[in-house]
Amino acid sequence: MDVDIDHYVILGLPSGEEGSKLSEKEITKAYRSKALELHPDKRPDDPNAHANFHKLQTSYQILKDEKARKLFDDLIRVKLQKRQRQSQQDSKRRRMMSDLEERERTAFADDPTARARGEEESIARKLKEEISRIRAMYANKTTGTSPLEKETVVGRKSSVGGGPSATDKEKMLKVSWEKVGLDYSAQTLRELFETFGEVKDVVIRSSKKKGSALVVMATKEAAIAATGTVCGDLSNPLLVVPLQPAVTSAFPTAREPVESDGPKLNEDLVGARYQAFEDSVLQKLQKV
Repeated sequence: MDVDIDHYVILGLPSGEEGSKLSEKEITKAYRSKALELHPDKRPDDPNAHANFHKLQTSYQILKDEKARKLFDDLIRVKLQKRQRQSQQDSKRRRMMSDLEERERTAFADDPTARARGEEESIARKLKEEISRIRAMYANKTTGTSPLEKETVVGRKSSVGGGPSATDKEKMLKVSWEKVGLDYSAQTLRELFETFGEVKDVVIRSSKKKGSALVVMATKEAAIAATGTVCGDLSNPLLVVPLQPAVTSAFPTAREPVESDGPKLNEDLVGARYQAFEDSVLQKLQKV
């Protein structure tokens, strides 16, 4: 059961009260170090490599989620208190306590042992619900059916209604790559783009020949900084373009476009010529 697993120990961190004081950065650092050690590619002869790596990812997702981590810390606290009480009781005292608790249970409706047991069961049940919620959320991201993706698709179909605003679109980047050499996961893309600022979400959408993703940055400045800078691995470079270029009043409007010698990053990139432009850029990057 997931409630019986100490997620701090899985990441190689101290548990109990000391573990509850760890910062999110310390947990992320421990996860990355442990992921390099347990990655299946580094353990080709270990039949349990994939299972151990999946367990590591699950523990990291729980400790990274604020609500789930608090419930897990409460569960550890209750279990520790229970073990401390049991270790202090010898066989004679346990018999005496059992007799005393039986009489107290008869005399009083509020039994301390039953209350502690009920608290432990309640916390364990809530932790199970949070684990299920986290798993469902990450499953939606990997299958490309997250609420963020649905909102993005609606925003492309119509410029009015409940779609993302123009300001939100300026924070979104479209990333594409060829299905050759190194492939990219949502976690890998998140780590690449986090060097430019906070990443809100990464949605992977790929086919057999081409991979693509939508990266949502926390600010427009971070999206601008990442555009044209993140290239990924040289064996399979990334093409990063804004979903909607930022519009400033210092330049002519859409009716009076600025003539430029370089490729256009507005109408051509989001229109019918985007595919040809994308392929040509990828070919040049691969030659380099």
